[in-house]
Amino acid sequence: MDEKKITAMRAGGKIMARIFAELKDYTKAGLTGKEVSDWVEKKILEAGAQVAYYEPEVDFPGSICISVNDELIHGTPKDIPFEEGDKVSYDLVIKYQGYYVDSAFTMIIGKPTAAQKHLLSFTESSLYEGIEQVKAGAKLGDIGAAVEKTLEKGKLGVIRNYVGHGIGKSMHMPPEVPNYGKKGQGYELKAGDTICIEPMSSLGKPDTIVVEDDDDGWTVCLKDGSLGCHFEHTILVTEDGYEILTQA
Repeated sequence: MDEKKITAMRAGGKIMARIFAELKDYTKAGLTGKEVSDWVEKKILEAGAQVAYYEPEVDFPGSICISVNDELIHGTPKDIPFEEGDKVSYDLVIKYQGYYVDSAFTMIIGKPTAAQKHLLSFTESSLYEGIEQVKAGAKLGDIGAAVEKTLEKGKLGVIRNYVGHGIGKSMHMPPEVPNYGKKGQGYELKAGDTICIEPMSSLGKPDTIVVEDDDDGWTVCLKDGSLGCHFEHTILVTEDGYEILTQA
């Protein structure tokens, strides 16, 4: 294994987990996405890390992706205040000592409805079902099949046109890590690999569209206006299992 990489990504993952734990408490109705982005940027810099989304090859208009309600992923921070009942998905990449880590979670502002609870519960469960398949010698199809099975059990839309990925010296690296697949197929994981598993789902149909009238063309929404959901962790593959790098 590349010990320099693992050490840096472990440390970056701890920074990520700490920021996310504080972000869950910080988020409330009346707060705007731009205020959250400024707060996250401050936390990243205070920790001695770098804001990955500001790098020229990304050039994202914020320090964190914030996707509200029917927005699935890549939502840009906006001046619109959060409201009680809003679904908010946060997706963050940070760079620490030359290496990247990536994580996402979805929450509800205030008291969730039964449908919102269902969406979040099954999507988060699908993430951990996928993670449980990880070990040296496992195939990416094992992960995708486990994620897909859980999402379908919850009767949720399975997003297929956006997938997880490898990560390390770059933010996005091979291999792609789909949220669907067949056991025993695909790339064979090796000890020392670092990958991002990130189930994305919908309460309705899984068809997506990039909002063309958005001022930046980043935000991905569900075509039918249903709620979208996103959870993600950066995972280290070990000989006999895995280590979740972005977990406290």
